[in-house]
Amino acid sequence: QVQLVESGGGLVQAGGSLRLSCAASGSIFRINAMGWYRQVPGKQRELVAVITSGGSTNYADSVKGRFTISRDNAKNTVYLLMNSLKPEDTAVYYCNADIQTWVTTTSYDYWGQGTQVTVSS
Repeated sequence: QVQLVESGGGLVQAGGSLRLSCAASGSIFRINAMGWYRQVPGKQRELVAVITSGGSTNYADSVKGRFTISRDNAKNTVYLLMNSLKPEDTAVYYCNADIQTWVTTTSYDYWGQGTQVTVSS
């Protein structure tokens, strides 16, 4: 059993910053890529940023230069530092991780419950 628990969402004014955290727990053997997605009502969930186990990163064009993804492998935690926030960043942000547990020989995608980020203008 694996759980991803997110924290750090909230309400912020445009131009402000927030840092999201997502901690994975359970029977974890290995965590491969970890990432953040976001979704607004009526739209598909979209990739925001992803980081591999080796630290390589990739960002959506809309957040490049403003958001930074990082991870602490010892804590099984991924972070998303969001600077210069814009109203269009308002969404529910979901943590995602590709995890292999001790009872499987393959890895699976796991998702957090989502955390609301609201940016006021």
